[in-house]
Amino acid sequence: MPHKSISFAFFGTGPLAESVLASLVRGGYIPKLIVTKPDSPSGRHMQLTSPHIKVWGEMKGINVFQPESLKDILSGSPLHGDFDIFIIASYGKLIPDSILSIPKHGTLNVHPSLLPLYRGPSPIESVLLDGYITTGVTIIKLDNEMDHGPILVQNAFDIDPEITAGKMEVLCGQIGGDLLVQVLPSYIDGTLKLKEQDHSKATFCKKITKDMGEVTLVTSAIVVRRKFRSLSPWPGIFFFTKHHDKQIRVKIADVDLVTPIEITEMAGEVIKSVIPEGKSEMDWESFKRGYMK
Repeated sequence: MPHKSISFAFFGTGPLAESVLASLVRGGYIPKLIVTKPDSPSGRHMQLTSPHIKVWGEMKGINVFQPESLKDILSGSPLHGDFDIFIIASYGKLIPDSILSIPKHGTLNVHPSLLPLYRGPSPIESVLLDGYITTGVTIIKLDNEMDHGPILVQNAFDIDPEITAGKMEVLCGQIGGDLLVQVLPSYIDGTLKLKEQDHSKATFCKKITKDMGEVTLVTSAIVVRRKFRSLSPWPGIFFFTKHHDKQIRVKIADVDLVTPIEITEMAGEVIKSVIPEGKSEMDWESFKRGYMK
């Protein structure tokens, strides 16, 4: 089937979705509709800001739909049109079967793990937190269970020991978009054979929360490295210390990810710079002289 004859809506927000869509467009696939989150307050002054993917879509003359809830999708939305498929990448909502089944050939999802491993909302962060050295990207056809549907294609890769979650999100999006470009024609014409996941091997990950970033100065250096990579750029990692009889929060701004370390070494051996509460970034030695006498 020629590229231009595949009519699809693209659901997504954030770096992974933007990266997937960029790869699709490079491959000749332009969405008929982009579905993304509503504009939201951002920055110091909490100014109402549009998602980057919305700005891009409007610049290209693509219709953009920003439903407040799944109810808005179901009631008279632009999704009730003539679509071959929906493609979802980091949309952030579990979409019911009543929506997934709207297009002729169902809904595909770009998931940044080697399914059935790391089903759930934080596969990139979780694989880094667990210290894995390989991961991958999976394209599945969605069903009414979370990350449960049959596999179209997977691609595994080695994880760069210095990569953070933010950078890996972009990389996974590029890989996922390229995989879609490869398989969309054979998926649409029915010649691609889908493979059922081995559900007995499924593992699950949880939503990332701010409190997951807390460490102490006696936390293992290995754990500090993993948390720093996993939780950058958000929510970041931090510790508490007393200064002038007051408990302050100290953000860890940079960590040595390269120097070989012993399993017994602690946080202070790998912290390179910090941002004490209410202060500017400073190197670790300066912090110790000023705050840890």
